[in-house]
Amino acid sequence: MKSQICQNNLKVLRRHLSMLVLVFLCMICASLASMDSANALYILSGEDDSAIVLDQSAEVPDLSGRLVYLSTNTSGFDVTLASGQSVTVYYNDAATSVTAKGETISQLLDRLNIVPGPLDMIGVDFSGSGTILTVSSELTFYQQVTEDVPYTSTRVANPAMAKGTETVKQAGVTGTQDALYEIVYSGGEQVSRQLVEAKNCTTVNEIVEYGTAVSSVSSADRIAKVTKNDDGTGCLTFKSGATMVFSAAKSMKATAYTKGTPGVDSVTATGTIVNVGTVAVDKNVIPLGSKMYIVTKDGSVVYGMAVASDTGVKGNMVDLYYDTYQQCINFGCRSCTVYLLK
Repeated sequence: MKSQICQNNLKVLRRHLSMLVLVFLCMICASLASMDSANALYILSGEDDSAIVLDQSAEVPDLSGRLVYLSTNTSGFDVTLASGQSVTVYYNDAATSVTAKGETISQLLDRLNIVPGPLDMIGVDFSGSGTILTVSSELTFYQQVTEDVPYTSTRVANPAMAKGTETVKQAGVTGTQDALYEIVYSGGEQVSRQLVEAKNCTTVNEIVEYGTAVSSVSSADRIAKVTKNDDGTGCLTFKSGATMVFSAAKSMKATAYTKGTPGVDSVTATGTIVNVGTVAVDKNVIPLGSKMYIVTKDGSVVYGMAVASDTGVKGNMVDLYYDTYQQCINFGCRSCTVYLLK
């Protein structure tokens, strides 16, 4: 089956010329109507759309899901249907089947006394054995496109990285995807364009890791989450968002002491001056100089940041320094978790 195409001038109608028939003309090569690769061709109006223009010397491209513009005005292009071609016209909820007489689409509509209204559009479907024309003020079609897909960036906290630092774990790459859109036009205006399916996306999203690890937290900060690994290491996540990595979590008995009591000096075994945060340990259990975070098992007392600076206890025990004797009495002897910080 062959189609002939007559070419005039190509001129994109402006949307505000809504009283003109909202159809543009396109030149289609002789074999277009019978091409397997040519699916539904929808003829719509819109100054923001670009028409496909072919001349007789051009190779017919794959027009699957593409927009083609026709016009019944004196400018533009029109499609001439080969004589004997089967045509079905849908108009006003009625279907009319005719045989083309080597006429243009505009002439065929005139022969059927079909006059598109000022807001009507024409859909042309060459996908079957015959041509289907749909004249309506509302048209829905499906458009297949390959489109660029920019990458997005995701920030992921890394509790082992120092707070204030970040690194790109995975570089972002803008790619493409094969997308199928459902597009609805009404009265010559696009009213919706909805993604139906997207596949074969080659985009690689960026992943940025940022550090949350700190060397200490304030006395007011509290543990929000404890993450433990199988080897006994883990991470403390605080309500502030800060993190501290620990090498071990020990269950220990804790007592309290203060200076001025018998046998207690103001200078520790490591030569530092005692203050809140000074802890006496058995150096065979916890090495001197170890940084710790200490909290009672029931969570009722948070001693917080501490350093193993003194000695004087034996075994699985720690002695916590407080400023006053009454604080020591109030603390008494409790079961605690001692996190040895890295």
